[in-house]
Amino acid sequence: MDLRILEIASNTENNKVIDNFTHQSKNKNPICGDEMEISLVVKNDTVLDMSYQCKSCVYCQASVSLLSQKIKNKDIKEIKKFITSCENKFDNTKVVIEKNWKEFLELFDKKNIARKECLLLPLRTVLKALEI
Repeated sequence: MDLRILEIASNTENNKVIDNFTHQSKNKNPICGDEMEISLVVKNDTVLDMSYQCKSCVYCQASVSLLSQKIKNKDIKEIKKFITSCENKFDNTKVVIEKNWKEFLELFDKKNIARKECLLLPLRTVLKALEI
């Protein structure tokens, strides 16, 4: 396992509960059983805060930790575009990820393809919350 994955996952500052959320979603990975709950504070189509609770592997934890840091003060359209790009990252499709999301390239690398569903679970959970 890449030590960088562990380093990213160890940042748990947003592993918390926020009571004033405007959007919330729970999701489960049917393949491995990882569970994710995400709460968002959205105002004027911008995510102001994100919290998460999870019972998951280190890959999922790294993905949600990084997402919780990068999503703040981002427009919903930009977030949805990023998530859509990530869904295609493991395919042979050429995917362009915007500069402000580039840290995800370490996670969404072909070497981690076996953990694709784990890495994408937090993104899919955010998308599910924003669709409500």
